[in-house]
Amino acid sequence: MSKIGRRPISIGDVQVNIDGNILHYKGKKASGEHVLPAGLKVEKEGTASIKVGVDYKVPDINRLWGLHRALIANKLKGADVGFETQIQIIGLGYKVAIAGRKAVFSLGFSHKINFELPEDVTLEADAKTGQNLIVKGVDKERVGLVSDQIRSLRPPEPYKGTGIKLKNEVILRKAGKTKNA
Repeated sequence: MSKIGRRPISIGDVQVNIDGNILHYKGKKASGEHVLPAGLKVEKEGTASIKVGVDYKVPDINRLWGLHRALIANKLKGADVGFETQIQIIGLGYKVAIAGRKAVFSLGFSHKINFELPEDVTLEADAKTGQNLIVKGVDKERVGLVSDQIRSLRPPEPYKGTGIKLKNEVILRKAGKTKNA
């Protein structure tokens, strides 16, 4: 039995229609469908949640049960409220300027770095300093991928702590060199 697969999925304000093994959803921010493999079925439990069921006649279906339950839950949450990741840029003169679908990073290199944003992801920066970013989107995987690509432009270094880091990320700091007397 899958511990994750057994949990019910909260629908929220998303309209859900079930057509065999296809789940159609429509929310405030997105709409789409999710196709379940043979051996898995979706059933509505009242108006507040849905449950992914399993047919044990199909071999090795148990390992797909929790995966598809999590995928459906992420799609429904993205369609309802969306996902966001907060990023901090730390360093003297390190900042970002956003113009349309492009972000221009100044990260202490001899050149500025142009970053093209995908269509389904938005980037917001505070206008005063340009050092606090919020990546928003309806697809959890795309939001995480874009925030990781932004972080890889200048990962935080362990001595001064400068660079780009996620809001909740902890940077292990190293001690610098010391003089021996």
